[in-house]
Amino acid sequence: MQVCPRIQSHLKKEIKKSSSSSGILMARAEAFLRLFSILVLVFTACLIGFSSQTTLIFSTIKKTATFRDLGALQVVVYVDSVAAGYNFLQLTKGFISAKLKGKLVNLPYVTVSWVCFLLDQGAVYIVFAANTAAFQGCIFAETGESSLQWMKVCNRFTRFCLQIGVALLAGYLASFLMAVLSSLSAFSLFRLYSPKQFLLLKPTN
Repeated sequence: MQVCPRIQSHLKKEIKKSSSSSGILMARAEAFLRLFSILVLVFTACLIGFSSQTTLIFSTIKKTATFRDLGALQVVVYVDSVAAGYNFLQLTKGFISAKLKGKLVNLPYVTVSWVCFLLDQGAVYIVFAANTAAFQGCIFAETGESSLQWMKVCNRFTRFCLQIGVALLAGYLASFLMAVLSSLSAFSLFRLYSPKQFLLLKPTN
């Protein structure tokens, strides 16, 4: 009769150890993904923002192509800059929270998890949408649109278009990394709830 309580106590200790180790691994993975996302987002914003090319049009007119010529590219620069700042704040929050053992804010852990999950979801959608809108605009710059009387411009600004194309690919990579981060946030949140009943928190004991 005394063996069962000992076994149960031992199992509880083992479960706590395994959950603690898995939590540490997830925190490290999240920190790496956020750092990598920041670097890719900054690279995308800088490559678009500092790319330019000057060429002659009709042999007499000088024209300089910059990201300001397409509104969608401006949106990408601003959105990626804000997204990089957001991920930096989340990364800083994670480090400080680890030092303070989760006592960074005086809020329930579930509330903080919900806020992080919703912010991560929104950041992914906004970055992906901005990147896709810019990609569509760049397709028109590459192929033109006769029905709208839009001329091809990439045949005149080849280097600029190539740089923008590389930046947009990096933007999609950042979107993918942030989608993985959002999945980690979802896992960290919904593992707090019971798998048997909808939105019922697991007992803390």
